[in-house]
Amino acid sequence: MYLSILVLPFLGSLVSGLMGRKVGVTGAHFITCACLLLASLLATVSFYEVGICGSPVSIHLVNWVDSEFMSISWEFLFDQLTVSMFIPVLYISSLIHIYSIDYLSSDPHNQRFFSYLSLFTFFMLLLASGANYFVMFVGWEGIGVVSYLLINFYFTRIQSNKAAILALTMNRVGDMGLSIGFFALFAMFGSLDYSTIFSLAPLMNETAITVISLLIFMGAMAKSAQLGLHSWLPGSMEAPTPVSALLHAATLVTAGLYLLVRSSPLLEFSSTALLVITLIGASTAFFAATCGLVLNDIKRIVAFSTISQLGYMVMAVGLSQYNVALMHVVNHAFFKALLFLGAGAIIHSASDEQDIRKLGGLINFLPFTYSTMLVGTIALLGLPWLSGFYSKDLIIELAYSQYSFSSTYAYLLGSITAGLTSFYSFRLISLVFLTIPNGSRTTYLNIHEAKLAVIIPLLILSLFSIFFGFVFSDLFVGIGTDFFGNALFIHPNNISLVEAEFSMNIGLKLLPTILSILGAGLAVYLYQISPGIINNLTESSLGRKIYGFLNGQYLFDILYNHFIIGKGLHLGYAISKVLDRGVIETVGPHGLSTILQNTGKHIGKLDTGVITTYALYITLGLLTLVFLVFSPILLDTSFLSETTLRLFIIYISSLIFIIW
Repeated sequence: MYLSILVLPFLGSLVSGLMGRKVGVTGAHFITCACLLLASLLATVSFYEVGICGSPVSIHLVNWVDSEFMSISWEFLFDQLTVSMFIPVLYISSLIHIYSIDYLSSDPHNQRFFSYLSLFTFFMLLLASGANYFVMFVGWEGIGVVSYLLINFYFTRIQSNKAAILALTMNRVGDMGLSIGFFALFAMFGSLDYSTIFSLAPLMNETAITVISLLIFMGAMAKSAQLGLHSWLPGSMEAPTPVSALLHAATLVTAGLYLLVRSSPLLEFSSTALLVITLIGASTAFFAATCGLVLNDIKRIVAFSTISQLGYMVMAVGLSQYNVALMHVVNHAFFKALLFLGAGAIIHSASDEQDIRKLGGLINFLPFTYSTMLVGTIALLGLPWLSGFYSKDLIIELAYSQYSFSSTYAYLLGSITAGLTSFYSFRLISLVFLTIPNGSRTTYLNIHEAKLAVIIPLLILSLFSIFFGFVFSDLFVGIGTDFFGNALFIHPNNISLVEAEFSMNIGLKLLPTILSILGAGLAVYLYQISPGIINNLTESSLGRKIYGFLNGQYLFDILYNHFIIGKGLHLGYAISKVLDRGVIETVGPHGLSTILQNTGKHIGKLDTGVITTYALYITLGLLTLVFLVFSPILLDTSFLSETTLRLFIIYISSLIFIIW
């Protein structure tokens, strides 16, 4: 049963991709959706058996690499962490498959699209279920390759090409660090199995553990779009909307979080690595929220909210609250998929218009879509009793309860980010649904609610966004819960949940919620009641500079292009012209071949066939021999040995002879 969860999406992908013409569009839809739904059902059973009943399963298939003391197997581990990841991945992937039936109904490449989607799901499941870092890395690279194919689905568009290449190359940067980390793991532990590494971690040198942890975090930074390696994520919006939902909700960006959570027994023994992770996570959350304030593309606004929420998750990992981080991964998956699919429904009905300034008044045209977007937005804000509240607010509380510089920094930025997130989320709701219509008359005449294949996924995701956190919070993050067993490890010194629950001032606890409500109210006021205030702010010189800075995403792309890409291209050009085609070519192939050719020609000229010439050669040779024999007597050789001098004379004579 457990392997069937992995195999079913793969089979669906193979049939849809390789036999697409045989099965047809409808056949591809039916087979891939049926495989995903069946895998989801099996994942639910596995969640009950492994998670609720507490009986992890390990499956060993075959040995993969068996060389000296390096032994790597195709081995799969289904523990509480794995089955918890299966739930959002498979549920959301199934709903996105159903949603895509209507969303891409007019696309001529349906079979290819559904094949890629199912393959993407398969690699994510492989990543989550591997019992060693090598099997996990196969899934890790698999989702990287398929994400390139999905982002570049419209391969005739130059922007799609550029976005896909950027995503792939920026992820290579993180994968380089991750690969070095795996080499270091094998050098230290002699194995890549989770069980071996995690049991030996407490006995190892802390500096070595720190280096390995930071290298692993480098891989997670690229996949989960943390500050510095985040530029590819907004660009991935060039993909079809269902792909954006799958990338941002359940699969690609959560892979980095899964890696960090899985490596908890390593990270817990490096306080330096945890400090770095906390600071980068909090900074990422704040950075993305400020950028989201000024964006106008509906999908990019939701994309930057993803980066912001990923910052919260990484921050939770840095605070050693791995179960809370995982809870937020699962909660976020549902409401972020809801927001993306809702945005897709808006774009689809509004003649592919994505600029929120050219929409407005859609509450009367799309009441159901408005309801689902509102549910997703409120869950994103973490307002009480919706899913986001049970993980996002808890992360902020846990940050305060550790009483260190990094945790206080995380608390402050996390709270401010909550207010900013609320502002730009309700800015989107206001400009799209509540203000006066700003689009063309033709657009509004054609706007309509989507078909059943779109409505059902939106409805199910809305229910998950409302109820999932309330139902499962005590199981995942409740005080005293032992749900994760040995799947996660939190050092006793880093446990602060009791402190967060019972010792915090109620005002500090409620600060993120208060800021969220204030942010939402301010957005509605500025964009509904007094829009002139915003115009006055952006007309001032300082306002324009701030707007440009935030709209340019802190000018990261300019810095990269000018200082890294530009310098790298100049260096490559210099190496190519000076070193490759200059020094190496002159000394190497060109110079050496020319000397050998000339030498051959000169030696060939000596063969004249004239007996007097040969007599001259014999005489010269005899004179040289005599000179060499008597050279120690004729010359002062105090500074050279006799052998060295004779060899030097032979070399000079031969050189003159050949050149002549």
